[in-house]
Formats: sequence, C-alpha cells, structure tokens
Amino acid sequence: MPYPKIEPEEIRITPLERRQSKSDIERIAIAPENIPPRDKSIDSVVQETTTRIKNARACGAAVILAFGAHLVKNGLAPVVLKLMQDGWVTHIATNGAGGIHDWEFAWLGSSEEDVRANVATGTFGAWAETGKYINLAVQVGALQGMGYGESLGALIEEEKLDVPEEHQLEAEIKTSLAIDNSYLAARSELLQTVRKFNLPAGLWRISHPFKKYSIFAGAYRFGLPLTVHPGIGYDIIYNNPYANGAALGRAAHTDYKIFVKSMTNLSHGVFLSIGSAIMAPQVFEKALSFANNLKLQLSESIIHNHFIVVNDLQQATWDWSAGEPPKEASDYYLRFLKSFYRMGGEVRYVAADNRAFLRQLVHNLEPNKGKHSQ
Repeated sequence: MPYPKIEPEEIRITPLERRQSKSDIERIAIAPENIPPRDKSIDSVVQETTTRIKNARACGAAVILAFGAHLVKNGLAPVVLKLMQDGWVTHIATNGAGGIHDWEFAWLGSSEEDVRANVATGTFGAWAETGKYINLAVQVGALQGMGYGESLGALIEEEKLDVPEEHQLEAEIKTSLAIDNSYLAARSELLQTVRKFNLPAGLWRISHPFKKYSIFAGAYRFGLPLTVHPGIGYDIIYNNPYANGAALGRAAHTDYKIFVKSMTNLSHGVFLSIGSAIMAPQVFEKALSFANNLKLQLSESIIHNHFIVVNDLQQATWDWSAGEPPKEASDYYLRFLKSFYRMGGEVRYVAADNRAFLRQLVHNLEPNKGKHSQ
C-alpha cells in the first residue's frame, strides 16, 4: 500500500503582490558600464580568466557560466546580460531558485521573502503567481520540445502562454498513441492541468514590466542555451497547486541533455562556477563523464585543457594545488572545491563577493576599458 500523502491543491496560496519582498530590482541592479571598485586580491585570477575566455572564444570553445540564486539577488543580471550580448559566454546554467528570483523580478520588480517569518505562518513559498506561471510555462514549453530554462525564458521575453484546447490535446494524444510517442507524456500532463483547473484555452497575455533585467529572457532573445538544474522539493514552486513533478523532471532532464552537449565543446574552454556550492559541481562532474563517454566512443580525446574558475565566499584553508586534503581536514568536505579539482584541467578558486569578481571580469573583457576606481 502507498504511504499517506498530501496533494499540492491542498495548500492555500496568496497573491504575490501581497508579499513583503526584501529586494527591488531597480534599486539593486548593477549597471555593467559603471567602473567597479578594484579588489586587488583577485586581480591575477581575473586577468587570467579574461585571457582564457578570449582564447576560448577565439578557437570556438565553450564558455559556460553556472551560478546560484544569490547572483540574481545581488543585482548582477545586467552584468550577465552584458556577457551574453557581447558573445563571451556560450551557455548559462542555474538552479531552480535562480529561475524563481529572475521571474519574480521580471514580473513584479521585487523578490526575496522573509523565510523565518513566513515559514512560521505557513506562507513561505505559497505565492499564487510564482508557482502557477513557472509550472505552466514548463508544461506548455514541453509541447515544443523546450526544457525548463528555455520555457521560462520564452514566457518572460514573449510575455505570453499559448494554452491548447482540450479537444486538441485529446486528438494529439490519440495520434501519439497510434503513431508518435515523443510528446505523449507532455500532452497528457498539460491536459490533466487544463482539466484540473478549468483553464481557458487560447493566448494568455502575461505582462513582465521588468523583463529587461531578466537573464532568462536575455538568453532566449540571444538564442543562448540556459539550463535549469533543480531538485524536487528544493524550490518554492512545489508549494503550489500547479506543481507537477513529472513535468518539471522532464524539463530538467531536457536541460541536462543540453548541458552535456555544451560540455562536449569544453576542451580549451572555460567553466565559471559563481556561488553554486552544490548544483554546479554535482552537475558538472556527471556531465563531464557523459561527454567523455561520447568522445571515447568516437575515438576522440577526452575533454582537455579546460579552465575552471570557482567563486564563493568560503575561505579555504587547504592548498588544493598541492593535492586533495585528507578526510580528516574540513576542506575535504567543500564540495565546490573537491569536485572541481578532480575534473582535470586547471582550477582557480576565488574567495570573494561575486559582485566584485564578475564586475571586474566584465570590465576586463571590455575592448576599451578604463581604469579601476580606487
């Protein structure tokens, strides 16, 4: 017998506009054209990373930027958009929270709630529009073969969702059963959602007044792969009646396959892990193994001469360049160091605020950069 469980529809949700949010995007957004304060302690790594990125792009290798949600909450979206616009990065990856904050900023202009206070009142994450529109975007996007990141980017950039008629989905499901199973599950999941919530068919116009600050919208606009690598139950969109683990899992798996494809081009390339202690190293090591597996089947060299930069706040006490520490050392359990130092290539760790590192990097990549402010 299955264990007792609750259903997402049981939760009481609240309009997002009623939430007291900590961050306003127009107040925190960092203009990439402004000269950043100089942090001399990271100068050498920034300069080396700049050179490596320029060399990677010159030879057509991948430059992948993976980040945690604090990058978005720190107002760095315009800086990342500048990297994309100027062609310095070829792939963006983040976790589920990165997409949530990006969407809330684009739709409402504010994000980040008081977790302590809202857990006590049972309202943490139970915000109507965040869960509804992100879950729906993923389900609708799946009908076009899109993953999580592209589906969310399309919603924000195009400001619309096209919800099919019930009879259209039913007919397509029957056709799928008889001829082509490729979108059978996706259509079935969306049909279930349409029926459960009695959703009107047709084109939904969903305004995103602050979409110019959206990394997801920018990636979609520039035709750049942006992948989301979530964990079921990690994100607030599961505290919502529209939550659908099957649909989210399908979208995340699509994104993982896109990520592996980008990883196959990482030889002589650059991987930037910015404030992602778990997602980036965990996904990277599996994807690198997958990419190497594919290359060996083709009698090609495994991924080589890749450069990895890890930026986080934790001060490491162990000199990782001398080798991996013993299990008795606390640094052994820093996943974002241990995993990456096992991945071949060259690794640089930068213990610094991601605003300092990324702003200096973007400023260095400018063809006609001025002097740092002192």
